[in-house]
Amino acid sequence: MPLGMARAMAERGKNGRWRLHRALAWYVLCVLGVLALMAWAEHHGFSRQWIGPVFLFGSIMVYAAIGVRGRTTDADEYYVAGRRIPPMFNGMAAAADWMSAASFISLSGALYLQGFSGSPGQAGGLAYLLGWTGGFCLVAILIAPQLRALELYTVPDFFQLRFGGRWPRILAAWAAVLCSFTYVVAQIYGVGLIASRLTGVQFEIGIMLGLGGVLLCSFLGGMRAITWTQVAQYVVLLLAFLIPVSWLSYQQLGNPMAPLVYGAQIGKIAELEGQFLDSPAEREVARAYLQRALDLQQRLRDVDGALQREREKGRAQIQALRAQNADVEQIVRASQALAALPRDAAQARERWTREMRESFERARPLGGLPPHSQAFAGNPEGTPQEQEEYALSRRNFLALMFCLMVGTAGLPHLLTRYYTVPSVAAARTSVAWSLFFIALLYLSTPALAALVKFEVMQNLVGSHFDALPHWMAQWAHVDPALLSVEDMNGDGIVQFGEIHLGADLIMLATPEIGGLPYVVSGLVAAGGLAAALSTADGLLLTISNALVRDLYFHGDKGARTSPEQRVILSKFALLAVALTAAMVASLKPAEILPMVSASFSLAASAFVPALVLGLFWRGMTRQGAVAGMLAGFGLTAYYMLAQLPVLRAGGVLPRWLLTDGLWGGIEPLAAGVFGVPVGFVVAVGWSWWLRFVRR
Repeated sequence: MPLGMARAMAERGKNGRWRLHRALAWYVLCVLGVLALMAWAEHHGFSRQWIGPVFLFGSIMVYAAIGVRGRTTDADEYYVAGRRIPPMFNGMAAAADWMSAASFISLSGALYLQGFSGSPGQAGGLAYLLGWTGGFCLVAILIAPQLRALELYTVPDFFQLRFGGRWPRILAAWAAVLCSFTYVVAQIYGVGLIASRLTGVQFEIGIMLGLGGVLLCSFLGGMRAITWTQVAQYVVLLLAFLIPVSWLSYQQLGNPMAPLVYGAQIGKIAELEGQFLDSPAEREVARAYLQRALDLQQRLRDVDGALQREREKGRAQIQALRAQNADVEQIVRASQALAALPRDAAQARERWTREMRESFERARPLGGLPPHSQAFAGNPEGTPQEQEEYALSRRNFLALMFCLMVGTAGLPHLLTRYYTVPSVAAARTSVAWSLFFIALLYLSTPALAALVKFEVMQNLVGSHFDALPHWMAQWAHVDPALLSVEDMNGDGIVQFGEIHLGADLIMLATPEIGGLPYVVSGLVAAGGLAAALSTADGLLLTISNALVRDLYFHGDKGARTSPEQRVILSKFALLAVALTAAMVASLKPAEILPMVSASFSLAASAFVPALVLGLFWRGMTRQGAVAGMLAGFGLTAYYMLAQLPVLRAGGVLPRWLLTDGLWGGIEPLAAGVFGVPVGFVVAVGWSWWLRFVRR
């Protein structure tokens, strides 16, 4: 290439990057300007009922405009954004893709509820921070540069290129679909949660409102549109996270640098926890929950009879209220309670079993929450039971951290993100930028959990039930599992053990808990929406590409079709998958964090053994890859399914598939700790055995 031409290309590239930086700066200023305008409007009487919809529809329209502007039918642009995204902007897009509803909405909640290390049955919030951050180191060292050098479009492309044949690609494609679908359901659930809270509509309608934003971002332009949409979404979610945590930190400690000063609140939380442990009122609450658990346990001994008695009791109560000419509101509440009873014995058994477990849990000290700053549950020098709890807590912490770290290196939608940069060196730089942008939020996450917990302990505990803030009733209306406050000991005073906050609520309700202006609540919800939409976009694109490009158009059929035809069909597959995921999310299958954690274990066991061995070991064979993928993924999925109470109680799984208990006390979410080693061993063993036989 002549020197003059090379200089001209370098100058054009420099000018293009300058234009991108200038556009980003203008966008940040516009976001801050809109936020200041909304704060001014609220101060001058603008209704709160309009603030939420303005943030919801305004942010969706901005993302939709970027998506429409990025529309394309060119295969290179649709699948990998033309491989010309600068590393810094790709790092921002990857961070937005990564800061899903789990990280933005649920991670602070996990630290609030589980403390730093959790309990014997819960691994603790720091496992997520360490596992997800460490996973990017594996991506940078082992995976991203090597895959970028191969000039591929999808992760299943690597399995086709490295191993040949049909089955490695088919298995990789189906594994990508299953892992990503579990992940995307959690994101759409988060979208519905936020849209419902901001607009006041039903949860299911909120899902459809948010789904429109997802489709407008990803349907028309694929990876090209998604990349620039995710850059815009990262700015919103960064501001939405840092503003409330900085505000709370300044309000409590006089310093907005929350990650540097929140340690002072840890000691105060420990003092308050000690006071609650010694409080007679808290002990009364624990006894009331224990009695409720025992009553439910008694009901479960004769489910049919207990259900009939509950119905008769409800009817008698309604008749008594009518005979006394009671207030209509009391009669309506009694009628609603009767209608809310389980429809049949199977539903009653499932519901009462769940409520019994929850009541037993909340009968423990501190309402079942572990001390916030303890190293691990139990005591290594205590009683045998405490020593066992300590061992289980530490084991689950390390197991979950391992699964999240390895799963990060195997998630298809994240690895595809690094196909979009111009070179291998740019892929490494892009991973470094991703870590930087993620660290901006992750360093503040433990601070937010501690500040919110102190706010609840200091200001909400001890208040009167007849003076509870209005936002609590609104969140309970969105989903009763998110928030419940019940006067268990009948003293009219809120005790710590009487407060139940769901993990998915903590971040979204932080401004209201801290008494911040409602405009900050709108911003936080917009940030959560941005986090969920950004991840959902990438996941839906991964699923549709796997179904269309890697499965339907693979082989001779793919050779007979044009790239434009494959892109068009990918768009319609994306639409179908999005609607299916919305339907599943409307059933509220689980909280966000457990669903996301499960997808990491599945991705780790399905992809990482064959991927790493295929990249770094020449002796890896096609048969070894297939055997390793089937063994690792199959074992992980089996362990997860066999531990689900619904499947165990409903007779869905055959008895011979049900395990007798946990293996080594490891929780199902960390099942990848079994699947990944088995995948490596089977892949290596099968490849060596084939080489030995062929000799």
